[in-house]
Amino acid sequence: MLRRAKTKDVPQIVQLINHYAGKGEMLSRSQSQVFNVLRDYVVIEENGRLVGCGALHVVWSDIGEIRSLAIAPERVGQGWGKRIVEYLVEDARGLELPRVFILTYKPEFFAKLKFEPVDKKDLPHKVWKDCLNCPKFPGCDEVAMIRSIC
Repeated sequence: MLRRAKTKDVPQIVQLINHYAGKGEMLSRSQSQVFNVLRDYVVIEENGRLVGCGALHVVWSDIGEIRSLAIAPERVGQGWGKRIVEYLVEDARGLELPRVFILTYKPEFFAKLKFEPVDKKDLPHKVWKDCLNCPKFPGCDEVAMIRSIC
């Protein structure tokens, strides 16, 4: 079941994200970080266990970021990631955000979902707001991609 995240989900969200962060595939998140933006998150739950999560973070009046997309390893390739991204894009549309972007190591996946590569320099609010405190800044090796939605 795809639904909005609840406070009880935070430990499992952090565990899912940090599984991939431990492999260098995404940035880690603490429970505190997730609690601070819990309303950004959606999850997929099966039998009381989270098998996927993702978040839509409003960056500015004209752009949002889809972040922290993580699917349980045994469920990768079953369409859950696509379903979460589509839900978050519709959420952005409802907020009247004309664009969403992602920073990813999986550009092939997002290209299938109508995201197009963009130079990170075209995302100034993102760079100065969040990236400045990232351990990979300024040598970020993620691919920036954007999708127009309105």
